[in-house]
Amino acid sequence: MRRSIFIALGIMAVILGVEFLLIDSANLYAAGDTRPSSFINPAGIPTSNVSVWRPKEWMPWAFLSGGAITVLYAFTLPKRWRGSAA
Repeated sequence: MRRSIFIALGIMAVILGVEFLLIDSANLYAAGDTRPSSFINPAGIPTSNVSVWRPKEWMPWAFLSGGAITVLYAFTLPKRWRGSAA
């Protein structure tokens, strides 16, 4: 159970790191102010209350390295526990 949780968290961190490498910014819209029909019209602005989020330069590399280390750690968990129980 612990192994699968660590593998899932590591893979999620790697995916987030790759996404942070690919995007320059993300627009976050307020849920209460936005109507679904405003997203269909490409010329219209969905809402006036938009916050722009830009990932820091260090974030993709931190997520990629942390996720890779976590996945590698998860693959060695059973070997370490099996050796200490014997």
